[in-house]
Amino acid sequence: MENLSELEEIIGYKFKDIELLKLALTHTSYSNENKGQRHKNNERLEFLGDSVLGLVVSRYIFENYPYLPEGKLTRIRASVVCERSLWACAASIQLGKFMILGKGEEYSGGRNRMSILADAYEAVIAAIYLDGGYDIAREWILSQVHETIVRNVDGNHLKDFKTELQEFIQAQGREKIEYRVVAENGPDHKKNFLVEVTIDGKVYGFGEGNSKKNAEQHAAQRAMATIRVAGV
Repeated sequence: MENLSELEEIIGYKFKDIELLKLALTHTSYSNENKGQRHKNNERLEFLGDSVLGLVVSRYIFENYPYLPEGKLTRIRASVVCERSLWACAASIQLGKFMILGKGEEYSGGRNRMSILADAYEAVIAAIYLDGGYDIAREWILSQVHETIVRNVDGNHLKDFKTELQEFIQAQGREKIEYRVVAENGPDHKKNFLVEVTIDGKVYGFGEGNSKKNAEQHAAQRAMATIRVAGV
């Protein structure tokens, strides 16, 4: 439960029923290895979370981009709720650290497996929805995926956000910007990277992409968004 308190702090939500969060983090490999626990895993929550996520994203882009045709809305939603995008969101809140896995999955690197983290992320969404209601879940989801939505609405064309961030920080008299790969997944010919950007040792954003360069650009973009919102 102490570990779960740490996760609550990271995600910015305090559960009334902490068992919901625990269930969201329990993979089938653990329930299958423990007698009497076969039905106590996150699969049902994942099913619900997928629907909640889809509804929140669909409604948001429907209401905020009235000029976009149905086909474009569908493509944007698919890009936001795809496994790779959810994996990046999960990694950004360190979800793998808190997963409850079976021994076999633990030893085979399950804490960093894209499919496991993406599914668990949807389960966490469902847990927040059941614990706090739709409005709270919607607010939390949008805080996580808003930048991805904007990026896809803009056609996924990357500006040179790294240069923009560097110039902004230098103008403030701050100098030390670092980019670090915190997770990677997929076969060698189709890698996905998650990168964090820190300014003077503090994390300001995460980004994902099919190359380290693209991931760094996305991380810089999110860092600029964080700076604008927080005014730092």
